[in-house]
Amino acid sequence: MTHFTAFFRSLLRYSAPVALILAAVAGINAQTVVDKTIATVSDGVRTEVILYSEILWQLALQPRSSIVNPSKEDLNNALESLVNQQLFALEALRLPRTTPTDEEIQEAIRSIVARFPSTAAFEERLRAVGFSSVRDDDFVDLITKRVAIDKFVDFRFRAFVVVNPDEVLKYYNDTFVPEFRRRQPGVVIPSLETQRNSIHSLLVEEKVAARIESFLDDRKRQAEIVILSEP
Repeated sequence: MTHFTAFFRSLLRYSAPVALILAAVAGINAQTVVDKTIATVSDGVRTEVILYSEILWQLALQPRSSIVNPSKEDLNNALESLVNQQLFALEALRLPRTTPTDEEIQEAIRSIVARFPSTAAFEERLRAVGFSSVRDDDFVDLITKRVAIDKFVDFRFRAFVVVNPDEVLKYYNDTFVPEFRRRQPGVVIPSLETQRNSIHSLLVEEKVAARIESFLDDRKRQAEIVILSEP
């Protein structure tokens, strides 16, 4: 799993609620919906707009989300994810940044497509929300912006994470071993050395997730998030 995929899946897990009552939009084809502004996110310097079309784009990237009859839960989750992305994007403007490379963009697209039965199945979803294919310039631009956010997250939250050997040992003794015994009683417990790398990676991801959650909680207290319209 690439950092891109893991990060955008985690956005829905680490977010404070956004006050919104979303109406059901049963039976509406996304291409026939008149676009409108749903919300704005401001850090006091810049204001970013979230459109209804962007909510549909977000749903299109999520394999288990309907884009024809999206549920209130899916619409809420998509909006929450977009709010989080805007908060990251606003913060990223404060720091030096590098433009995503073509290879990074294409790798992100491949990672998304791999979550669907086939490229054709994914492109059918893209067409339903206004894109022609994975080569559509607007779609590539969307993914470029998301890769840029991912690069910021890597720099801001992952690059400086440290997991020391004592933390790995503690997790092995206090968590891994008891859980292994519970799941597989009587089986020889794998040694610490065989599990060291996987435990280290797990602890890194836990620390990254905690930093993301703390950042989002803090920014949502400071930012002005305004819900302007129901879809």
